[in-house]
Amino acid sequence: MWILSRRSRKLTLSNAQLSTLVLQRTAALQNLSQRLLKVQDEERRRVARDLHDSTGQTLTALKISVAILQEQLKRDPCTFGAASEIAALADQALQEIRTMSYLLHPPLLDEVGFHSAAEWYAEGFAKRSGIKVSLDLAAKRERLPITIETALFRVLQESLTNVHRHSGALEVSICFQHQDETVVLEIRDRGRGISMERLNRLREASSETGVGLAGMRERMNELNGRFEIESDGHGTSMRAIVPLPAIALSAQPRDCGSLAA
Repeated sequence: MWILSRRSRKLTLSNAQLSTLVLQRTAALQNLSQRLLKVQDEERRRVARDLHDSTGQTLTALKISVAILQEQLKRDPCTFGAASEIAALADQALQEIRTMSYLLHPPLLDEVGFHSAAEWYAEGFAKRSGIKVSLDLAAKRERLPITIETALFRVLQESLTNVHRHSGALEVSICFQHQDETVVLEIRDRGRGISMERLNRLREASSETGVGLAGMRERMNELNGRFEIESDGHGTSMRAIVPLPAIALSAQPRDCGSLAA
């Protein structure tokens, strides 16, 4: 009897040690994920700046040189036409570089904040995808801490990417509101929705979650917030809920409106 009791205590101790080890490893993995997201954001900002300041300036110089060449070739229609084609290609490349740079990290996000960056991105997304976007942004536009604004913008980007790739929706609504001591960003589409079985798997931290959803969830965890996903036969809603730090003032709560039926 004494031997069984001793073995039982050892087994209980081993289970406790194992549980502690699992918690430590989970915390270490979460910390690593958050650090990787920060590095990713910093790298996006650096690449965006390099594209704009270096490659963009090179293409601008090319455009100027081609314009000078065109002036000198006005009397030679064939050569002038070839120079015009080069100028058009330089224009196209410059526009693509600017778009890529802004998508990696929009200057508006640093300069004037999430509101303006969200408006810019939503407008561009509608043009690129052909999906109608309805915007409902909080009237109060005070700046939030850059960590919160960056996280919200990345959630917006990833959510709209998922809408375009998977939902089959023709309409999507974006609602950003202040709610007591939190801010809430909701992206809702009117697409085909997600089956309950798959939705349950996506809500769990499984391999089927995907890098995008896992990244959004990790960004919210870092800010002590929540990432929620709901879906039915009428579409899918993704919601990021972030508590405001004590230094940030909150506005009166206001409900997000749904898409018109």
